[in-house]
Amino acid sequence: MAAIGNLRYRPARRLAQLYAGLVLYGVSMALMIRSGLGLDPWDVFHQGISERTGLSFGTVTIAIGALVLLLWIPLRQRPGVGTVSNVVVIGLVVDATLPLLPPDLPFTARVVLLTSGIVANGAATGLYIGARLGPGPRDGLMTGFVARRPRFSIRLVRTAIEVTVLALGWLLGGTVGVGTVAYALTIGPLTQFFLPRVTVPLPSPPPATATPTPATP
Repeated sequence: MAAIGNLRYRPARRLAQLYAGLVLYGVSMALMIRSGLGLDPWDVFHQGISERTGLSFGTVTIAIGALVLLLWIPLRQRPGVGTVSNVVVIGLVVDATLPLLPPDLPFTARVVLLTSGIVANGAATGLYIGARLGPGPRDGLMTGFVARRPRFSIRLVRTAIEVTVLALGWLLGGTVGVGTVAYALTIGPLTQFFLPRVTVPLPSPPPATATPTPATP
């Protein structure tokens, strides 16, 4: 696994795939925001803070990602280049994409934006995870907690975290709607569809050397 955790193995392919996935992820978030039909739980939280503080959506995304990354320290998680890039790149891309998408679109166009955003998000998740350069800060928080507290399942921890940030985001004014439900129901199957198709394969293990047979006296 050492070759997967660093850049010694297929660095060009993995870096290109990582950043393509992060850029696409940021674009997908902007599409869902402009649809106005609901966001995934973390983005409801980001939007709620953005509405309350006046900070841009991307700035809030970066700040929350950095704070979540600090929570890795007591969990003894080690970030990879993909983890740090996730914190910075997605937020920058969201802020760059939003001005390119017109607001106040007709309902049909908003449905198209939502659908495109969810599908693109699934593809983007497959790309950046499949690059094997480190999980996003929010995913690492979940897996790190489960590693330290194995009596809790990943499903339970993820549900608890996402319900909490969704509720907080809604209270702060984030958009919860049909898109929130659609995302929750489809992102798992979409990621499962894309991930095997874009995951960088593991390097082949070195051939085992034959142990010489001792000569018979």
